Amino acid sequence: MSEMNSLEQTDTAHLEWQKRWQTEEGRADWLVAEPDVAALVEQMAKDGPKTALDLGCGVGRHALAFARAGFKTHALDLADAGLAELSASAKAEGLDVETHLGPMNALPFDDNSFDYVLSFNVIYHGDPDIVRQCISEIVRVLKPGGIYQGTMLSKRNVNCGKGREIAPDTWVNDSDDDKAHPHFYCNSSELVALYGDFELRSLEDKLHKKPGSWHWHLIADLTAK
Repeated sequence: MSEMNSLEQTDTAHLEWQKRWQTEEGRADWLVAEPDVAALVEQMAKDGPKTALDLGCGVGRHALAFARAGFKTHALDLADAGLAELSASAKAEGLDVETHLGPMNALPFDDNSFDYVLSFNVIYHGDPDIVRQCISEIVRVLKPGGIYQGTMLSKRNVNCGKGREIAPDTWVNDSDDDKAHPHFYCNSSELVALYGDFELRSLEDKLHKKPGSWHWHLIADLTAK
């Protein structure tokens, strides 16, 4: 077991993202909305304005897409460099995006605040307790019947099992700077159990850009609270 606990390791992850968002090269791969996110936003926009949260927004590629679609948009991250970049981009486009500096497992929003919450490649950066806290917070801030869209790391991912297991299904790979903080992995049945308050619309194990980089992509409706 590491001398640094999982929560402390998770808190250090934002420092890595802080450095990344401060460089043009580090931002380059995070400027265009993911196709499945863009498709769902377009679909939801047909039913009228929504209140949306980009949880772990980075430099705000998805928050900007929400605002362009006419959503009342909030964006949260623990790296203020990303939030600054998002604010500058929104201002340049004349878009209204409300940014928030804060952790993913203690959201600074009232209950039932959002019609839609997105968290893309974010909440699996922690041990099972932190992941459950994040999901509980998403449930809390979503309106009954609200939509959640997110990703989780699949156990098919080539990095699953590499490094130090600091908690069940949670590894830190000190030999890889991008993996030097906790990463939680799950299979489909474990994912379904974690999202027990939701009715899944879709669940797909998708390969990202890097070889072996399998991630679960899910869209789910919050059942009545």
